[in-house]
Amino acid sequence: MNEHFQGKSLLAEKDFTGAELYTLIKLAEHLKYLKEHNIEHHYLAGKNIALLFAKTSTRTRSSFTVAATDLGAHPEFLGAQDIQFGKKESLIDTAKVLGSMYDGIEYRGYDQKIVEGLAQYSGVPVWNGLTDEWHPTQMLADFMTIDEVFGHIKGITLTYLGDARNNVANSLLVTGAMLGANIHLVGPKTLQPTAEVQAIAAKFAAQTGSELLITDDLDAGVAGSDVLYTDIWASMGEEDQWAERIKLLQPYQLNMAAVQKTGKDSTIVMHDLPAYHDLNTKLAQDIHAQFGLTELEITDEVFSAPFAKQFQQAANRMHTIKAIMAASLGHLFIGALTEE
Repeated sequence: MNEHFQGKSLLAEKDFTGAELYTLIKLAEHLKYLKEHNIEHHYLAGKNIALLFAKTSTRTRSSFTVAATDLGAHPEFLGAQDIQFGKKESLIDTAKVLGSMYDGIEYRGYDQKIVEGLAQYSGVPVWNGLTDEWHPTQMLADFMTIDEVFGHIKGITLTYLGDARNNVANSLLVTGAMLGANIHLVGPKTLQPTAEVQAIAAKFAAQTGSELLITDDLDAGVAGSDVLYTDIWASMGEEDQWAERIKLLQPYQLNMAAVQKTGKDSTIVMHDLPAYHDLNTKLAQDIHAQFGLTELEITDEVFSAPFAKQFQQAANRMHTIKAIMAASLGHLFIGALTEE
């Protein structure tokens, strides 16, 4: 029986084992094959999924909607105006009501305590579509992309450049350590992960042999990297900090010089999107008017290069989200895999 996943929530990567995360990635690759070959996989026929979005989203919302539909389930979107935790109804009461009607709940928002409360009181599997602390569904897609490109995850060196204490950086550090990848976080000392997050990652690294490096030295951080990864310099809710972030993070821009400093010809580039690599967005235009910059965390040259895999990575959000929903609700037989 599927004791690893059935009925389980995905709130943060650290709640699973590295073998379980790797199993979900391999399941996602199988589901991607089924989709590409038009083979039906209605493992969740008759199920209803609540999609709670306190924060806006393009990829996460689309991924959960398409994944649920492909699996034969009905997804129902509830936006920030529809869910009012603590305003008109408490989190506990809302969770109990939703749990009585839906078979699974996705939550994307701010506080990790909300997604934990939903899981505690709803009685159904809950999936974290992003909180301030963690971004587990993004990680499954990221490491699936690495597995597809390189044929393995163990021993791959991934270097993240920029705001190294946001949810993506936290999750990369911990998930990479769990899967035996070497993770380098490169950014200014004021934007590095908390001691608590570093301790969680170090505990997993001790088991897998993953090498972790947190530094403000770009040259040391990128040397020998197989993957260079970046994210926007100010997350949702930090829009007032652009001036400070630009000053701090410009030296850590993912540009062609940084790619060449890896010393490898096979390095790929990843970005969880949206990316500010040109002036085709209102935000980029506003920043250009204020600071004179045409590119922010990644240059257009790198973003458009053949070794940039951000769109494969984005497409894999759907396949990995489908895997976690199928595994936790579909009564599938799944044996845990480990990468040898």
